[in-house]
Amino acid sequence: MGSTLSTDERLDPAIWKVCSVAILGSFLSQMDATVVNVSLSSLATELHSSLTVIQWVTSGYLLALALMLPLSGWLVDRIGAKSLYLWCFSLFTLASMLCGMAWSADALIGFRILQGMSGGLMAPMAQMMVARAAGRHMARVMGYAALPVMIGPILGPVIAGVILQHASWRWLFFVNLPVGALAIVLAVLFLPNDSGEMQRRDLDVMGLVLLSPGLVLFLYGSDHLKERSGLTAAVAGLMLLASFLITARRKGDGALIDLRLFRGSVFPVSSQTQFLSNGIMFSAQMLIPYYLLRACGRTPSEAGWLMAPLGLGMMCMYPWMGRLTQRFGIRKVSAGGALLALAGTLPLAYLAGHGLVATLLEVCLFVRGAGMGAIGIPSLSAAYASVAKRDLPMATTSLNIVQRIGGPTLTTGTATFLAWRMQSPGEAQVAFGATFLLLCGMHLLLLISAVRLPWSLTLGSEEAQVEG
Repeated sequence: MGSTLSTDERLDPAIWKVCSVAILGSFLSQMDATVVNVSLSSLATELHSSLTVIQWVTSGYLLALALMLPLSGWLVDRIGAKSLYLWCFSLFTLASMLCGMAWSADALIGFRILQGMSGGLMAPMAQMMVARAAGRHMARVMGYAALPVMIGPILGPVIAGVILQHASWRWLFFVNLPVGALAIVLAVLFLPNDSGEMQRRDLDVMGLVLLSPGLVLFLYGSDHLKERSGLTAAVAGLMLLASFLITARRKGDGALIDLRLFRGSVFPVSSQTQFLSNGIMFSAQMLIPYYLLRACGRTPSEAGWLMAPLGLGMMCMYPWMGRLTQRFGIRKVSAGGALLALAGTLPLAYLAGHGLVATLLEVCLFVRGAGMGAIGIPSLSAAYASVAKRDLPMATTSLNIVQRIGGPTLTTGTATFLAWRMQSPGEAQVAFGATFLLLCGMHLLLLISAVRLPWSLTLGSEEAQVEG
């Protein structure tokens, strides 16, 4: 196997063609989640709205992403990945144009929700199309494909700043039009016709009614836990999600999400690893900047620059994922990454109690970023390799839901723990030190999960188990 995977020349060029289309979709979807963050005050002024109302330009987009996510697998089975992708990208591009033409805050929020609904289908579909095309090369191809996707949310505020300095806020959305047109053309030319792989499944209406609102309420509530309405929404969301699990287990393959995928030995461990990895990443992105601002007295700009090595470490690791996974295997790479991330996090607890050393912090964050970058792609590759090809749409939907829930769940737990420890006056350093130790505990759980991943990829190895 080593000789067949050793060079890029041995990869089918069709793989890179499919990846180019998939990357454009997920890049735009992720970039547009952050592109308006720095422009909210400008939008509020120009559209004669309050900041409380205009923030729904961002929140509405993110919640619409979550609302449509459960439909992804069913729609792919129903109309095919190529047709669905063309429809989604066309709708996303049209919604971008309408956002740029919005005449009021309400209109802009409405068009952003439409944009989010189409974007919510593009990101998981891009992941699925890469998995279908890459096969055994998944880790290698995804290592390159993930770079633009990861850069998207980072570039969003940068691009927005440049646009707002030289042009109207409307160009925040008009800039999507040429990229969207290019992506539609590339999709027509490069995406394979998958009409023969469609499955005429009936829509699980009850599952949709429970799962989509459950996700939206849980994600919204997790972000507003300090408010009574947020806590109510989070509890209601958890109840709906629990109800969905009960009904889906009874319906089997007729459910919106086939829970039998989680009966295998690999898919549930990969999902657990994805949940923990995503949750730990979001928790740290909340905790570390807050520590720099609150305990170290750094400015937001300084905190942003100090955080840069974290992303740099991930970007340096991604292109090596294929070679490392091919040489050492899924388990060693993912577990090694988890151990490296833990080693980069432990010193943060020491710094919290003994004072900030900027150079040490930056080294630790780079090491931590490199470690986190070595976990996601191997575990994702293992998950896709463990299911039959026809189950990829369902697997993609399941993994994306698990990832989205992981972030707010662990972030909320971390924030709640920190708030509890900071109730004592003058104990900020002790509170942050204890919370960093909690983060290290999460990393230890991630390491245990990564150690349970398979040694190597075996495509469709759990097909019989999924079929029951």
